[in-house]
Amino acid sequence: MVSLFQALMLILNVIWFIMIVHIIMSWLINFQVLNIRQPMIQQIWYGLNRLLEPVYAPIRRFLPTTAGLDLAPLVAFILLIIIRQTLANNAGFFYGF
Repeated sequence: MVSLFQALMLILNVIWFIMIVHIIMSWLINFQVLNIRQPMIQQIWYGLNRLLEPVYAPIRRFLPTTAGLDLAPLVAFILLIIIRQTLANNAGFFYGF
């Protein structure tokens, strides 16, 4: 059970890191620090979008539409933090205490 807990935490930590990179990169693109026309930036950006779109799409269905503001990454990030904290608080279940 310990290895299951560690695997779940590792997966959630990787998702957390990918979401942080995506959020920071979106800010840098919107403030025109990064140019989306550069091949490497374009590949990274589209790769991150392809990874995270399955997470964001169901959340977007429930959120109201806001002009020019996508709240799906924020909601997904908050949910990820809640899941990570819930797993950490219940780690004793996995360790058998």
